[in-house]
Amino acid sequence: MNRSIEVKNERTKRGYSDFLQLASSRAPAGGLSDWLAAELRRAIADGRLPIGSRLPASRVLAAELQVSRGVVTEAYQRLTENGQVVGRARAGTVVAAVSPRAPESRPLHTAVRETADVFAAPPGGGTFDVFRSATATVDLVPGLPDLTAFPRSAWLRAERTVLTDFSSDGLGYGDPRGAPFFRLAVARWLARNRGIQVDPAEVIIVAGVAQALALLARVLGHAGIACIAVEDPGSLGAREQLRAWNVETPPVPVDNDGLVVDQLRRCAAPAVLLTPAHQFPTGVVFSGERRRELLAWAQAGGLIIEDDYDAEHRYDRPPVTSLRAVAPEQVCYAGSVSKLLAPALRVGWLLTPSRFREAVITAKRDTDLGNAVLPQLVLARLMESGDLERHLRLMRRRHRRRRDAMINALRRELAEAQIHGAAAGLHLMITFNADFADVDLAAAAFNRGVKVQPLSWHCQTPQRPGLVLGYAATPVSAIEHGISVLARSYRELQRTTRPAMIKQSRPAPARE
Repeated sequence: MNRSIEVKNERTKRGYSDFLQLASSRAPAGGLSDWLAAELRRAIADGRLPIGSRLPASRVLAAELQVSRGVVTEAYQRLTENGQVVGRARAGTVVAAVSPRAPESRPLHTAVRETADVFAAPPGGGTFDVFRSATATVDLVPGLPDLTAFPRSAWLRAERTVLTDFSSDGLGYGDPRGAPFFRLAVARWLARNRGIQVDPAEVIIVAGVAQALALLARVLGHAGIACIAVEDPGSLGAREQLRAWNVETPPVPVDNDGLVVDQLRRCAAPAVLLTPAHQFPTGVVFSGERRRELLAWAQAGGLIIEDDYDAEHRYDRPPVTSLRAVAPEQVCYAGSVSKLLAPALRVGWLLTPSRFREAVITAKRDTDLGNAVLPQLVLARLMESGDLERHLRLMRRRHRRRRDAMINALRRELAEAQIHGAAAGLHLMITFNADFADVDLAAAAFNRGVKVQPLSWHCQTPQRPGLVLGYAATPVSAIEHGISVLARSYRELQRTTRPAMIKQSRPAPARE
């Protein structure tokens, strides 16, 4: 018996629910349960109800649609019988499987073709967005820690503690510099882990290093600084961030000791952005002599922007002192939890010389009124309880194993590659003594399901061909498979490019 025929004149009622914008008036006469089950299946199929999402309680949905509860329970039962939803006691009714009529995803060759287009031209404003969204069997793109190891239990404990102690007064608009408790925790964290002595009042909480660069570009532009030198090779993302604010980014070469300060003097830029603790992408550590040269340049009027990239992730070398710890009035310092925990948190910190601080705070206020407070307080608890240090120690061990697996695979499968930056960080850089375009190698690898970044993306001047390979977010077995595929792609590329090179080098035959 169809329970949808239960109440006389039920079809004359006009029930509506915010859930999926359901309206019982659209159902055919005598078929309410059929209609509701079909609507739910359609929502599961098109992704509006993804796996794990919870359906409303039958009593609640029935009241909103102004139908009997039996209509809703029968529709839920039909989806349960098909295995699309399951009842989980207090958790309610939860989507467990995608409808067999779900639309198929785009064919792999379509995704490959669209992403391969990224390699066809010099990288531009939307390059990383397209590249990140492309799926691959093995993802060796740099910049991510092991996201599967996110400390969920510790986060939940800290969140419960915060919410228990949290006053409702704290739900209003806060200090644009950030929550005082979190700024205190960050100041203590920097003192313990980076040797930086800073008053919590000087800490400005930002939405990651990207926002720190945007705020600095805005403030420095008003101060007449519209040119910031950058490392070459250096982060394409940071360069694009600065250029979005119409900042010129002249390249300064990087060698085995880090940024070449003599070249910085020659380019005459009033400021420089660099990653001294673990240079991206080469992995070079700024040497002591170069640090002294750079600080002398800053004392003469230059401004240093220090991106403390990957500073916490080190394996085979001692920690490197922050430039900010030595020269606080010449250094703008930026750090974040993106590599400690997850980029999605969008939480970082910025320290500036006193002459720029109020302007940066004003720019932050004008931009977004300050970061969300609750995540700051949870992070403060993790820092103060020691949970974040414990997580970092766990990550170092795991990342070291994956780094070693990548190095061993490269030595075994791709001995032609020179490996750089292995002592710290979340990625390796490899270069080749060969004449080919590294974007061609990256595209060939992607066509085989392995995603890597060509080194040339991060270069403003010609460099040896190479790749930047992330290992921290990828299991050992996937790393080994990815390097094997990369090696096959390299061999094929060499076979196809060498005959063309030989042909071009041969002299034209003499005419008779």
